[in-house]
Amino acid sequence: MVREFFQRIAGAWKMASTMDILTALYAQQNSKSGAAVNWKTALECTTSLACARVISEGLAQVPCRVFRADGVGRYPATETPLFNLLHDAPNEWMTSYDFREMIGLHLVLCGNHFSFINRYRGGVAELLPFEPQQVTVKRDGWKLSYEVHTDDGKTQTIPAANMWHIRGPSWNGWMGLEGVKLARESIGLSMATEENGAMLFRNGSQPSGVLSTDQPQMSKEKADQLRESWQVSNGGGNALRTAVLWGGMKWTPMTYPNDQMQYLETRKFQVEEICRAFRVMPIMVGYSDKTATYASAEQMFIAHVVHTMGPWYARIENSANMNLLTEADRKAGLYVKFVVNGLMRGAAKDRAEFYAKALGSGGSPAWMTQDEVRELEELNPKGGAADVLREPTNVGQPAKPESAKEETPAEKGQDDEKI
Repeated sequence: MVREFFQRIAGAWKMASTMDILTALYAQQNSKSGAAVNWKTALECTTSLACARVISEGLAQVPCRVFRADGVGRYPATETPLFNLLHDAPNEWMTSYDFREMIGLHLVLCGNHFSFINRYRGGVAELLPFEPQQVTVKRDGWKLSYEVHTDDGKTQTIPAANMWHIRGPSWNGWMGLEGVKLARESIGLSMATEENGAMLFRNGSQPSGVLSTDQPQMSKEKADQLRESWQVSNGGGNALRTAVLWGGMKWTPMTYPNDQMQYLETRKFQVEEICRAFRVMPIMVGYSDKTATYASAEQMFIAHVVHTMGPWYARIENSANMNLLTEADRKAGLYVKFVVNGLMRGAAKDRAEFYAKALGSGGSPAWMTQDEVRELEELNPKGGAADVLREPTNVGQPAKPESAKEETPAEKGQDDEKI
């Protein structure tokens, strides 16, 4: 059914070469450390996985809604089909949370997200996502088209009007930069140090070394036989067994112990380095330098919302406004917005102080109504006076000018005596 629909939209299908498919799906580049780094292996690195999860879950956990601004106020545009797609479910098998979490993973690791826009009667009926490695962007002058590589080895061309292409940070304006490639060396070094530690503990924390002897040079066959015998008896799971050396042989370790290589320091630094690449606070991936206090940690969480998540929210909002809404929709006041107030609530005591100031306590002008506060706390509105801004109650009357002051009886008497 979906294939037939795509055929009507994009025309005939054409075969892609096996090499094209393999390149699109499995292309990877080795880092200088020797580790092969791509989006799949990056997810096996705990720090890059944590960074990707922090951002993608931050996109998924807050509501994404379509609003209508009419010049007087703004209201959820629940009557539009797009509201339900972004807030509830974009298609038959995904929730809105699943969809936006996937968008975050695609953008952080691959720099691009692609979803087919199934339009019906001028509106958006559903959003069908593709994996980033399945899509090749083609540019012809100032026009873009998209070739999608299907699982059966074919390709289909989809026009830009039917593709929601969300770009991460971009150099050329039409393709996002791949985060994994940009951070390849940092991720590769982290993977290499982890592999080194795994190999060391696999061998019972015993470093590699050399078997040497003062005896005349032995033949290659005998040397190979000796090496294999030693490895079988003392390598891997047999690393802690007692070794028996003969013929004047000696064992000489050839690698530095981990403490001399600053193994732990290197692994800690790589956590910070990968966090820098993805612009994520280290504390958000469970890393702390033990100097953070409760107050500073709270400020770090706020900075994460403002400086890490804020640009991603704005990027997706702008892309949705331009690709999912028509020009007529935008002129009618429709726009897409992430509601991030929930992430800024803080503790109950902090919220209470914030709401008190917003409601005009202490004589300051109120800039929120009781019903607006209740909405932030997921409570039903009360209406009436609760939906009206409260006037300050302790503001005194303005002072009268000197000429308008009334004289007291004593002052009048003094004036009479002078006369």
